[in-house]
Amino acid sequence: MTSMSLSVEAVETAEFAGKTALVTGAARGIGKETVALLHARGAHVVALDLRPELASLAQEFPGVVTVTGDVTVEETASRAVESAVDAFGGLDILVNNAGRTLNKPVTHTTAEDWDSVMDVNARGAFFFAREAFRALAERGGGAIVSTGSYASAVGLPEGVAYSASKGALAQVTKVLALEGGPLGIRANLVAAGVVETDFLDTFRLDSRAYLASFGNLHPLGRVARPREIAEVLCFLVSPRSSFVTGAVLAADGGFTAA
Repeated sequence: MTSMSLSVEAVETAEFAGKTALVTGAARGIGKETVALLHARGAHVVALDLRPELASLAQEFPGVVTVTGDVTVEETASRAVESAVDAFGGLDILVNNAGRTLNKPVTHTTAEDWDSVMDVNARGAFFFAREAFRALAERGGGAIVSTGSYASAVGLPEGVAYSASKGALAQVTKVLALEGGPLGIRANLVAAGVVETDFLDTFRLDSRAYLASFGNLHPLGRVARPREIAEVLCFLVSPRSSFVTGAVLAADGGFTAA
């Protein structure tokens, strides 16, 4: 191993040393991979989710603080941020990863469907961004990154509520960047392509075939792995992206390049 590779590894290991991060939707998939990367690179991590798998994170990643809560409940955001401040003295990073999808034609999408998707993907993300904004400002700045979707840039058949929610999240991100700049707060969004997680199993019986069909539509010939999206999320909250804010960064295997 060369001295250069050793120095790069050392930087990555200490990249988030002394920083505190809050990750929503942390129990599995992209969220869990993000917790793993932040933890391995020196961050204090507060992990939030509703799923029972959340409890295992504290054992798997020693020092991680877990908070159980529903992102659509306003109090959950303030409680999670308070947990970070109480446990680690402040907050430097928010990863807005919790999300929900829905696969229905427009004519079959009910008001309840619309509200449930918007509540998680847009309303919940707003709650956490607002509460984090206050804590980050007290810290002298920081970074917010949200897990978005290629569906904010292109139409997604049978995805009217999901596409609208991710489009809203992209706009929220831009406003956060504008208002956060003078406070030293950066805000960005990763417009992810289709990702191979069990998340799809919750709304499609044919999720494996669905994944394969989308993989064929990506110029890279496959869908993403959770770790690949987590790496981009971590880049956007790291010092390496210190002049990047207000960006909607595509990590979609070239899906939206055409």
